[in-house]
Parts: sequence; structure tokens; C-alpha cells
Amino acid sequence: MDGLQVISYVLLGLYVLPLVYITIYCLMQLHLLVKYKQDNEQNEKPDLNGHRPFVTIQLPIYNELYVVERLIDNITAIDYPKDKFEIHVLDDSNDETVDIINRKVEEYKAKGFNIERIMRDDRVGFKAGALKAATLRAKGKYIAIFDADFLPKPSFLKDTLPYFEDPKIGIVQTRWGHVNQNYSLLTELQAFQLNVHFTVEQRGRMAGNYLLQFNGTAGIWRKEAIDSAGGWEADTLTEDLDLSYRAQLKGWEITYLEDVISPAELPIEMNGLKSQQFRWMKGGAETAKKMLPTVWKSDLSFPKKLHASAHLLGSSVFLSVFAIGVFSVPLAFVIDDLGIGVQYFWIFIISLLAIIQVYYVANVKTAWPKEKKLKMILKFIFLFPVFLSLSMGLSLHNSVAVIQGFLGKKSAFIRTPKFNIQTIKDKLKGQIYLEQKIPLTTIFEGILALYFACGVIGAIYTAQYAFLYMHVLLTIGYATIFYLSVKHLATKP
Repeated sequence: MDGLQVISYVLLGLYVLPLVYITIYCLMQLHLLVKYKQDNEQNEKPDLNGHRPFVTIQLPIYNELYVVERLIDNITAIDYPKDKFEIHVLDDSNDETVDIINRKVEEYKAKGFNIERIMRDDRVGFKAGALKAATLRAKGKYIAIFDADFLPKPSFLKDTLPYFEDPKIGIVQTRWGHVNQNYSLLTELQAFQLNVHFTVEQRGRMAGNYLLQFNGTAGIWRKEAIDSAGGWEADTLTEDLDLSYRAQLKGWEITYLEDVISPAELPIEMNGLKSQQFRWMKGGAETAKKMLPTVWKSDLSFPKKLHASAHLLGSSVFLSVFAIGVFSVPLAFVIDDLGIGVQYFWIFIISLLAIIQVYYVANVKTAWPKEKKLKMILKFIFLFPVFLSLSMGLSLHNSVAVIQGFLGKKSAFIRTPKFNIQTIKDKLKGQIYLEQKIPLTTIFEGILALYFACGVIGAIYTAQYAFLYMHVLLTIGYATIFYLSVKHLATKP
């Protein structure tokens, strides 16, 4: 075997192994879909029988001048006796947000609301640190948490609190809605992905009696569950996922309410989306590193451990997506020399078919507003390949986040700015919240767009078409991510 053959087989291995990982991940998703479809039972809502327990509502805020007023107005509209809840605005801000919060707090105090602005001397621990400090001051037996861009319905507490009548329930999580899903293709694609998590994944895990997660907002905790699990910790960027697992390993259960929707604002510009993705991907890796040994040492059943591992390692799939993309270009030009026809890769088409089914059910069957069936199917046929392409384009950025998470590199909690933009008529504002310079990863995304474009040109020139479709998607994905990242940089007013 000559040197070129050795290199060719190495390339084949570097392509196939990540592909196997992706296939396993997709099959785990398909299994959750099966559980989801089997779960035909509607949650029978318990009755509080007139009992109204005292609740603390926590609003963690950091520099949200465009949406904080809307948030406080919305929370004070919750349909619950004023003497049965308190509102704690956990304000770590250092811009005009401070003045807005002070004004709104005084306004609603004058109207008889039990509302307070809680400040810290520093941002130690970021959101987790703010929640940890504020929990000590919470008088409620239950603690509801909302991020700055969320707009829970007035019935939120009445819809969620009855489930705590079961003493095993430690957390009730509601489904995220999207107030600006139709703003642009970018927001449409984000909703497309989030709908999978908030239907098939969350309810599928609950139906299978697997471990779920609190999503950081639009949910409510039994304070005892927070305390018994060790409280909020800031050693990961996904403090919500971390505490969720610690609480469940202590015996608490999570109830997920798919039919209770809490609307929120999706990021409308690429760099904001990237900061959110970076936090989720890196935090997921950090939490996996922290919690997986505990999960496997626990007395959970093997299926629970397996699904918990797939859940915690979900962000790692981007490493495989990035790898198969990079190694597919040189492999395309040597695969024929190895005597391996492209037909041998068709076995992996099951992963694509599985994930298509998951996304179809989550969106067309469940989350999307019901329209004519043909129109919804055509919309899905358009969105899915576009989503696939942009997901590939984000794989470098997300892979860097995952690697940093596993290596233990610490970074600040970079919150995702929101601008109170819901319709196409609203204009992007907030130069102070936009990315100011081009990050190094964005430059590499531009280089990778050219790399895959060369792969497309080379395939056409040499008539090696095995990976052509994938390379077209990769070219479009990386080019789009690069273009929007530069386009959405802050400009001089």
C-alpha cells in the first residue's frame, strides 16, 4: 500500500467516523419522536381548589433597554392576586436600562405591586450568580423565571402552579413561542429548530420517562428543589441545564407543558444568534463534562443514562458536522481510487430521513399555525435544505464553542441582545448592542466558503459528483453566515 492509499484511507476514516456519530444521534432523535407520537394522553390539569401559594417572579436583566419596560408591563399583568406574588428585577445593568427599571419599579409600587429592583456590586457568576443571590431573598415557595424578551400570558401562574400538587414535581417548564418568527428567514429558521426541542425532544423525553431540562426561562421551580440540588452554580454557561440534571438526580421530576406557550423574541441579527449559539453549545459541553460521570454512576436505568448522554452531548454533533464537511472535499477526489462506490454511503441516508421526519412532525404537525396542507408541505420542503445549509455553516463557530467547553476554557456569559422588533416594519436599532468588529471565526467562515466553492468547481471539472450536493449546501451555508455576520456589524450612526 503506497503513501497515497494510506492518506486516502485515513481521509475515509475521518469522514466515516463522524458520520456514524451523526447517524446514532439522529436515530436517538427518531426514538424520541416515536415516544412523542405514542404520548397521546393530554395532561390532566390538577386543581388548586382556590389555594393560591405565594410566588416569587425573578427577572434577570443585563442591559436590556429596548425590552425591559415591555417585560415589566407584561409581568404585572399576570392574573394572580397582588398579595400572593413578588417581582424581583435582578438588575446587573450598567447602561440606560437602570433608569428605565427604576422608573417602572416606582410606577408599579405606587399601584400596589410587591416589586423590587435587586442590584449587586459586581456580575460575579453572571446570570447564575444573580439567581443564586436573589434566591436567598425569595419569599415564595415557588420561583418563576423570565428572561428579558419573554411575554408570558396572564394565565401563566394559574396554568403551571397546579402541577406542583404532585410533591415529586420540582420544575414546570412551558413551551417557547416566537413573537417575531415571520420577521425574516433567519428568525423563521430559528423557530424551525427550536420547535423540535419544544415538542419532540421535551415531550418525547417526558413520555419516555427520561431526563428533561429547564430552559432557563418561562418555567417555574419549587424553591425546595433548587436548594436540595445545591442551588445555582456558575461553573457552566448553561446553569439551567446543569441545575436541571442535579435536581432530577436528587429525585425531583420535571413536567413539560407543550400546550402552555410563553412567547419570546428571536435574535434578528447573525452575531446575536451566534452569541446565543456559542453560549448554548459551550455550556452544553461544560455541563456534559461536569454531569456525565455523575449520571453514569447513578442508579438510573440504562435507557435513561443513554438518553441523558445523547442530550448532554447534543452540542458535540457540530464537531462531526464540521469534520465531514472539511474531509469530504479531498475524499471526493480519491474515493474512486479506493474502489468504494458512493452506494456504500447510502446506509447513512437513514439519518437524514430520520431527522426530516422529526422536523416535519415538530413543525408541520405541531408548532406551525395550521394552514392548507399543501402550503405547509411546500414551506417545509423549502425551509429544510436551507436550515441544513445554515446549520452546516454554523458548525465551525459551534465547534469552537464545544471544544472550549470540553477543554475548560472559561469565558464570560455573553447575553443575546434583543431590540423589541416583531414585524418587518420595525427597524434594527441599538448600535451599542451590536458586534463592533469581525471575529476571527467569521474570517475563517469566509475562507471555508471559498474552500467548499473550490470543491464544487473541482467536482464539476473532474465529473466527481459524489459529494456535489453537500458541497453546494456547505458553500451556501458558510457564505451566508459570513455575509450576515459582516452585514450585521455595528455601523457609525
